[in-house]
Amino acid sequence: MTGERLEARIVVARHGFDLDAVVSADAGEVVAIMGPSGAGKSTLLGALAGLVPIHEGRIRLGERTLDAAHRPRVHVTPSQRGVVLLGQDPRLFPHLSARENVAFGRRARGAPRARAAAQADEWLGRVGLAGVGDRRPSQLSGGQQQRVAVARALATEPSALLLDEPLTSLDVETAADIRAMLREQLIATGTTAVVATHDAVDAVSVADRLTVLEAGTVTQHGRVRDVLAAPASRFVASVSGLNRVLGASDGRWWRSGELILAPGALPAGAPSAAVFAPSAVRLEPAGPARDAASRAGEWTATVVRLEQTPAGVRVRTAEPDVAADITADRAAGLAPGTLVRLSIAPEEVRFIPA
Repeated sequence: MTGERLEARIVVARHGFDLDAVVSADAGEVVAIMGPSGAGKSTLLGALAGLVPIHEGRIRLGERTLDAAHRPRVHVTPSQRGVVLLGQDPRLFPHLSARENVAFGRRARGAPRARAAAQADEWLGRVGLAGVGDRRPSQLSGGQQQRVAVARALATEPSALLLDEPLTSLDVETAADIRAMLREQLIATGTTAVVATHDAVDAVSVADRLTVLEAGTVTQHGRVRDVLAAPASRFVASVSGLNRVLGASDGRWWRSGELILAPGALPAGAPSAAVFAPSAVRLEPAGPARDAASRAGEWTATVVRLEQTPAGVRVRTAEPDVAADITADRAAGLAPGTLVRLSIAPEEVRFIPA
């Protein structure tokens, strides 16, 4: 099985929302689409699948045009595209066994019953479900149902596979297992795939490239590692687990509110962002009044909120918006409105163009 190159420019105009995005994937490549809720990820996948009409643009898969908004208008029906869309709900046929669910697509294409069943058993084995072919969906766990759905999708040998946050409804351990299985099978089959997700772990584990969609527009695109290391927006910084603070250099110092840093080789006046990890920020109680910073890399700020993390507490502060990770015991006594003193070592900060 070999996927085909996907190239699309998709414009969808709806009341109160416009999507105008370009997405592409080389044959056999996996591209992740990330963005906040309401950014247009599901609309984008729906258009690629032929379920959402486009108002402008064109969608091509290999040598075929699937959609063209201008004359001669083209719209290939979803069933004829060679594209499979898999969402959070596995949508298995409840009256069919796991084997029959996986064989369904092959049977619909005219494969003999016995051969389709044999291929279904082979696929169930590939996704870690050997021996469960006779079970109905009601006899399977949520994770097992999602594995059956993946097997059913890949068994049809799609030219492109679209995944709309397929792991969201699963527990952490099950999601990790299916994530690894999915990556393994996409590589083994050479399937072109577009994965919409809100989880950076999905992008890192499954995808080759990452496209960020915000308010219907692509704001960043590139290799997954490159995008997450140099976030171009607050959203990307958040999913990357980084602080991204906007400021500017006067040639000697880089400033953002009370935060002053040595800017390195940044040109004077150029807007830029300081990027650093919350774990690199040191936090101490401040005096009763807001004091001027004693030196570069030190500043006072007001606590906005506290968030629990697996390792302790993340303290969110304002002016500028900075997060600091501390242990739970050190968070005792902190509350919204508390003044704290923050500091960051110069070697912990990277500057990127804004």
